[in-house]
Amino acid sequence: MTKEDKIKSFDVNGVSVHNQLFGLPFDEAESDIIVIPVPWEVTVSYGTGTMDGPRAIFEASMQVDLFQPQHPDFWKKGMFMLSEPERLRKLSMELRPLVESHIDCLVAGEEPNHEVLDRINRGCEEMVDWVEETAGRLISEGKKVILLGGDHSTPLGMLKALAGKHESFGVLQIDAHADLRNAYEGFTYSHASISYNFMQLPQIEKLVQVGIRDYCHEEFNLAEKDPRISVFYDRDIQGAQFSGQTWEAICNRVISALPQKVYITFDIDGLDPRFCPNTGTPVAGGYTPAQILYLVEQLIASGKEVIGFDINEVGVGEGEWDANVAARLLFSISATAYSN
Repeated sequence: MTKEDKIKSFDVNGVSVHNQLFGLPFDEAESDIIVIPVPWEVTVSYGTGTMDGPRAIFEASMQVDLFQPQHPDFWKKGMFMLSEPERLRKLSMELRPLVESHIDCLVAGEEPNHEVLDRINRGCEEMVDWVEETAGRLISEGKKVILLGGDHSTPLGMLKALAGKHESFGVLQIDAHADLRNAYEGFTYSHASISYNFMQLPQIEKLVQVGIRDYCHEEFNLAEKDPRISVFYDRDIQGAQFSGQTWEAICNRVISALPQKVYITFDIDGLDPRFCPNTGTPVAGGYTPAQILYLVEQLIASGKEVIGFDINEVGVGEGEWDANVAARLLFSISATAYSN
């Protein structure tokens, strides 16, 4: 059956009968948009559970209605999630106890085992390389690529792959944390170092952070000194709204700081914790899904191009609330960014 035949026979108003992302009937070759799941939570330093985020989002996606008035035919483009890489899941589970032992040494003021630390960093590099290779293959095939973590270290390989295709682009980071620490806790690929790491790529000309409300002095100083980094701190955004500024005006300021091509890295803890209570490091403050979607809508309306995005740090606790929110954002952001 061809893709056109599947579109004609698919009941967009019916229940999900296909065990695929959002219940869509398309395979990888037929889908314009491919989602890479990365079950990884090696360097998390507070709560755990993000390794199961991609799987939980996949399961929650079956409950998402595909009709969106602004983009009623988006589903016809096809979205497909790759099979979860079991070797990365196994490697994450193997490395996590080593990380916990290493952190315990740091907390106790003891000298860490550098052989263990090297093993952790090599394992994390293996994950980054796998993501880069997988994303690079899909990009070369003309696919739009989305990454689902896992902790926030997972998109580095994706950004490296995009840097191989685009001479220059910017990153819009929605997050509670700045993630600008250099090798936090000794981990080269720490979830708290993702922004520091991808800013080493010369193709990234601008980083615009939105919602930052938990950061150290080192990160603050780095952002102040680097002209490529613009931070819209949560306190300043909330203060502007208290004084009468609209969310539209704030979004326009954010968008004006970005170049023509934009990658979006979305740590779910950028939301108000009531929408992501099981994320690894929740922080009071943040935004609603509607505000984030409006920001993306305004970004597209401005004529700028989203070249890829990720959603990370979706924790799995009792129930599926976090994954439910993430699945709906995944579909809505995709429809907004990739309908044309």
